[in-house]
Amino acid sequence: MKNSASIPLVTLVAALLVNGCSRSAAPSAGAGVPVLVAPAVETNLPVQIDPPPVGHVMPYSTVTIHSQIQGRISEVNFQEGQEVKKGDLLFTIDPRPAQAALDQARAALERDAAQLEYAKINFAREQKLFDQKLISRDELDTNRASQDALAGTVAADRAAITNALLNLDYCLIRAPIDGRTGSLQAYAGNVVKAPDDILLTINQIHPIYVEFAVPEQYLPAIKKEMKEKTLKVTATFQNLAGAPPQGELTFVDNSVDMTTGTIQLKATFPNEDSVLWPGQFVQVSLTLRELTNAIVVPTQAVQTGQNGPFIYVVKSDPTNAANQMVENRQITTGITYQNETVVEKGLSAGETVVTDGQLRLAPKMKVTVKPSSASATNSTAN
Repeated sequence: MKNSASIPLVTLVAALLVNGCSRSAAPSAGAGVPVLVAPAVETNLPVQIDPPPVGHVMPYSTVTIHSQIQGRISEVNFQEGQEVKKGDLLFTIDPRPAQAALDQARAALERDAAQLEYAKINFAREQKLFDQKLISRDELDTNRASQDALAGTVAADRAAITNALLNLDYCLIRAPIDGRTGSLQAYAGNVVKAPDDILLTINQIHPIYVEFAVPEQYLPAIKKEMKEKTLKVTATFQNLAGAPPQGELTFVDNSVDMTTGTIQLKATFPNEDSVLWPGQFVQVSLTLRELTNAIVVPTQAVQTGQNGPFIYVVKSDPTNAANQMVENRQITTGITYQNETVVEKGLSAGETVVTDGQLRLAPKMKVTVKPSSASATNSTAN
């Protein structure tokens, strides 16, 4: 009897508990479900490679400086890490050996030129004697050959002078490009051997390259858009101060990497303020085109159901204009950019969509719009 009497009591307690839980879980009959909302906005949106690839900053040009003659470095005419212009003097090789060789070549030219002049006079005299039949043709030919040999010697002397002048010019090692110097590999007093010894490396960083790879499926779109316009590229990195550097896509490799399924690209950045540095890793944003007059909503407003993506749109209650209710709207989505999603079909600009609180909603349910500050307070409390 005790057991049978206790059953109705347990049932009553359970019913009361369920009733209490239901009241605490659902909003009261007069109040709507609290939600956060945002308007659908019509705007222009860039179409970019997603996810953004990681790029590697490379110098626009790199030149390794060698000496073209052997000698001792007498002067270093720059500071390590200095910006230099094309033609700036970098190193001075002791010029005395080259100057001595030049003086010797000039002296040899003067000597051989005098001998050639004498040979010409002698040949002219021998020609007259031959015409008078006083000497044989063999003697005349011998004098002509002697004159021609001296003419060749004088030409060789002139070439030796040109070579000596060139070696003297090589004693002054100048910057072949604009760029920034690296660390010194040889110092004043070192004897350098041409062309083996490396003296310095110069990197041109104005402009500068950023190399990156994108999946091969983007190649048709990139090629199509490059025919119509110059594609813009943006580079960002941690602790970047100011606006991200802007560049242009200037190179597409001629083959796809079969091991990774990607293709290498290069963008050129003016880099006038030297924000980008060789060897640096950056996140690259390649803009293929721009969507104009696109309808966008916060990405968190888009939900996924059995029939695809949908969204809750806030409407006025037709039975009571003072109340607001939600409508379940199937939509067609496009690209997502910086936490905003393009709605290609199913939504108009200016309509209000639910961005938070969707889990408690159902079609035609009443809602109460919370101010956005309440969301910040709740998240801080959590």
